Amino acid sequence: MTAPDPKPQTWTILELLRWTTQHFSDLGIETPRLDAECLLASALGVDRMRLYLDFDKPASPGERDAFRELVRRRAGERVPVAQLIGVKEFWSLPLLVTADVLSPRPDTETLVAAALDRLPERDTDARILEIGTGSGAVALAIASERPRARITATDVSPAALKVAERNARKLGLEERIEFLEGSLFGPVLGRRFELVVSNPPYLAESERSQLAPELAHEPDVALFAGQDGLAILRDLVAGCTAFLAPDGGFALELAPEQAPTVAHWLREAGLGDVITHRDLAQRPRVVSARGPSPPTSEIG
Repeated sequence: MTAPDPKPQTWTILELLRWTTQHFSDLGIETPRLDAECLLASALGVDRMRLYLDFDKPASPGERDAFRELVRRRAGERVPVAQLIGVKEFWSLPLLVTADVLSPRPDTETLVAAALDRLPERDTDARILEIGTGSGAVALAIASERPRARITATDVSPAALKVAERNARKLGLEERIEFLEGSLFGPVLGRRFELVVSNPPYLAESERSQLAPELAHEPDVALFAGQDGLAILRDLVAGCTAFLAPDGGFALELAPEQAPTVAHWLREAGLGDVITHRDLAQRPRVVSARGPSPPTSEIG
């Protein structure tokens, strides 16, 4: 943070927020005010609401130094805010975040909502599989809404699984979530689930140079899926029917332009009730479907 030298001026909470918001806005950071508030609250050791109550309170030299370093890393290195402060709220749950996992995005709440739509009964005893759990955001959100469900959450990254396990313990949900290391359906061979859900890597390698600089701080394995971005989505659709219970739900997050292709694949694979769900910006963000029904026996 290259803030003006505070000579006779006393830097209040409000003045720090105003200056930093403008600084971030000038740099093209997408949510300048929100980022400034989160970083300042972290530097002061308070929640964001406290900032509004203490607008006129001067910041101490130590607090300004801590804030200046956070702003420097956000502005200069474009480190995501969640990594800088170590926490991100998702589905109203506070989640620990490190460089080993994707910072949970608001768009991914669309995936949670679509998954819950496929399990309309709150007290269901459903078995649920999440592939590529990362921080555990999706599995934990579903667990918080379906208290009798049993969830298996997988990831190829041991480091990511450690973060997810810490989040489960922090939220008191560890007894209902089983964490397994492995790729795609490999860790759950021979098992079937009432719901399979995934936010897999879906960015194309060919797009790497065009992406936001913040993504350079997040794990490649959670972002990229071959030259066209469809490699993992293709494998998930191809394998899902062997792991779905009769009429089981299936939901995938994806890039908006991938939705028609994935919806077509799901129909070709024999799934029905294919729905495209839109995110807060009204972009196609999730495609969900229902697996084949059990065969009906004829009475002769």
